[in-house]
Amino acid sequence: MSCASAPAVARGNRLALLVVCLCWLVVLFDGLDLFIYGAVLPGMLDDPELGLTAARAGDLGSWATFGMLLGALSAGTVTDRIGRKKVILGCTTLFSLASAVCAVAPGIGVFGAARCVAGFGLGGLLPTTITLVAEYAPRGRANLMIGLLMTAHQAGGILAACLGLWLVEPFGWRSAFWVGLAPLVIAVPLVAKFLPESLGFLLARHRTEEAHRLAERYEVSLPAVQPAPVASADRRGALAALFRAGRWQRTLLFWATSFGGLLLVYGVSTWLPTMMRGQGYELGSALSFLVVINLGGIVGMLVAGRIADRFGAARVAAVWFALTAVGIYLLGIHLPLALTYLVVFLTGLWLFSAQTMVYAAVAGRATTDNRATAVGWTSGMGRFGAVFGPWVGGQLVAADAENWGFTVFAGTALLATVLVGLTGLGARHTTEQDLTVRPVRA
Repeated sequence: MSCASAPAVARGNRLALLVVCLCWLVVLFDGLDLFIYGAVLPGMLDDPELGLTAARAGDLGSWATFGMLLGALSAGTVTDRIGRKKVILGCTTLFSLASAVCAVAPGIGVFGAARCVAGFGLGGLLPTTITLVAEYAPRGRANLMIGLLMTAHQAGGILAACLGLWLVEPFGWRSAFWVGLAPLVIAVPLVAKFLPESLGFLLARHRTEEAHRLAERYEVSLPAVQPAPVASADRRGALAALFRAGRWQRTLLFWATSFGGLLLVYGVSTWLPTMMRGQGYELGSALSFLVVINLGGIVGMLVAGRIADRFGAARVAAVWFALTAVGIYLLGIHLPLALTYLVVFLTGLWLFSAQTMVYAAVAGRATTDNRATAVGWTSGMGRFGAVFGPWVGGQLVAADAENWGFTVFAGTALLATVLVGLTGLGARHTTEQDLTVRPVRA
């Protein structure tokens, strides 16, 4: 690289960093809002006025994930139509306001409806931010950037667990949901002012003048992408393209893998404190496991992203799911406390980043005009697993069969290993390297 081009490269990297940082902030609040239910669930079960049973608690957890299913399926197509930034703003506003409704909900019905609405926003936000980060990532660093982004989700889980420890006993479980208004005050104004729209999206939608202005503002070159037709039939074709030319097998395998991965993520996140409490741990210790598993998740995102940029996201996902199966199974065995913490940490390291690498693999193999659709539908179809995970956990806890929960989740991880393995592990790098935003060469 010449000395003259070095400042331009730095400017391009700073733009990518700006996008990652702003998306990291909204995904942090996404993770907080998602995991706060599992963190305050023991307090909700102990609230006599609420009258919540373990079985109903599983149903409530599934309401949020059902909303996420609808949000993910809708956001992919909408994002490829109106842009990444508008969807990020809308989704963040929606789940923030819904959190406030949860805080004042007079009963289980209103609470469940608000969690469903919040889930719609949560489900739409994640695939949209992944898409935007992938499009702005420096060449050869897309998986690492996606892994870095997803550390925010686990940081949100840690924050949720801390709020459960700090707020539930002294102020009640409702106080934790009031914190959910923070993204409306903090994140939405920052995103509205500073987050750039996807250059590839602008070009694909024939908004070339706007794309040129944005590129000149940040001093980067435009990605090499062919404009896509804007007719409604072609918009529907973004989904149909996932099944053309023999792609249907890989598409369905990724969807099935995402089902298993999100069943694990949301089943374990919702019920880990309660299941560990059933193993004889005190409430404080049980919640601390939620902190530890998310700490492991943060480390796992960074490790998996770096390795995936070298060996391929699908390959890393397969190995990580297999290791997750081992870790979850060991959690069902009463081990010494220190060893239990280690197993929880390692399980988090593998579990959350395995699912993230599924998204990374899908994003890398899609084109600009249907990337959000591909990631959104992979996330959306996986949400069926996210709905099923909290429900099945609730049924097992209600039947005093917590140990079987660990076995069921471990078996799901093994199934995900096989499914992602069948997608074809030979593809090491993304197929759309020319779509990444590159700095102007002097």
